[in-house]
Amino acid sequence: MSEFILDFSEITDADHARVGGKCASLGGMTQAGVKVPPGFAVTTDAYEKMLSHNGLREEIVALLDSLNMDDVADQERVSNAIQIRFRSHPLPAEIKQAIQDSYASMGNDIPVAVRSSATAEDLPDASFAGQQDTYLWVQGADEVVAKVRDCWASLFTARAMAYRDENDLGQIEVLMSVGVQKMVNS
Repeated sequence: MSEFILDFSEITDADHARVGGKCASLGGMTQAGVKVPPGFAVTTDAYEKMLSHNGLREEIVALLDSLNMDDVADQERVSNAIQIRFRSHPLPAEIKQAIQDSYASMGNDIPVAVRSSATAEDLPDASFAGQQDTYLWVQGADEVVAKVRDCWASLFTARAMAYRDENDLGQIEVLMSVGVQKMVNS
């Protein structure tokens, strides 16, 4: 596909750092022949490019440097400011196109789940369950792109930042991949 996209059928154990725990598991099950709804991972390469595009990383680091982790109101203030910046910075055109093309290859506006897959998920002493966001029944290429950006932004919710702080995992060092997977009826 591209450096920014890996189809679940292409993901191997070696890709864990590029696709996070959730997408690595989906790729592993797909490789093993388990019937997994089709989809793809937006890699951490895309996330890192977004951070380096137009100074977003520097803005986030400055906000994190001002953060008082002992003040819940300050956590919310910084979280909101970071999420606004994620949504206001333009997405690099090649990432947007890669997501749109991969979604289009799945079918004509099929509903998908857009699922966060952080690189720090499912560690031996930290679970991260529910720390980042997932969006269900998303339809349309532009909406998928928007929800990928929302997943990236959810890495900086107050609850996620507090959890990483409590577990000494760092803030800007944790990377995010996003899985886009065909919805199925439960």
